[in-house]
Amino acid sequence: MAKTTAKQSYTIPCSSAFRDQIGELAQARGVNAADLVRSVVLTVPRDRLEAFPDPGGPAKGDRETVIVKSGVAKGRPWRRKPRLQVRMTPGFKASLLRRALALALALQEGEASLVLEGADDAPPLDLPSDFPAGDEELARLRAIVSVLSFEPLPGGVKTREQALHVLGLPPGNMPDIGILKAHFRMLAAIHHPDSGYGNHDRMSQLNSAMDVLSRSS
Repeated sequence: MAKTTAKQSYTIPCSSAFRDQIGELAQARGVNAADLVRSVVLTVPRDRLEAFPDPGGPAKGDRETVIVKSGVAKGRPWRRKPRLQVRMTPGFKASLLRRALALALALQEGEASLVLEGADDAPPLDLPSDFPAGDEELARLRAIVSVLSFEPLPGGVKTREQALHVLGLPPGNMPDIGILKAHFRMLAAIHHPDSGYGNHDRMSQLNSAMDVLSRSS
């Protein structure tokens, strides 16, 4: 019988605006908030994630109205603090998951970027010891790979700013060739047509982005 990995339901207090932004990002990517969290936790070292600014909980007076679904107050409206609910393996703090979601938003808006230098020599990810690694979880993670991926530009890559966007770098960034190559290798490993997640259009635009940035450097 296959082993079932226990999961925990996390309540993440947050502002109404933050909750709505996460909902919009998840819907646009065809995933849920837990998938967004995983995509960051699996990529970013724990110490760096803990150092990322925590957007914090809701301000005083920031409340949402829900209808009580059970108990003696069933059917009545209830004013409570806004929150996000995610199910993941045990071992995380809600504040860390909120930071991960904030980083996902920053990556989406181009306010942050990931640089995986020396990825081959990197230590194992700092995850709970029971984090699932079986076929079922890997299949689910395939749906997450594109969460932070760029959408192919309709007109192709023509400008430096478009090239930076394709490589996951913020506008106006002046990366050296080592950083460019690191981003290219990371994304090419995912989007190459021969990989399990291959996408010809994205791979073509990755190549175009490197050409544009090489000419403008």
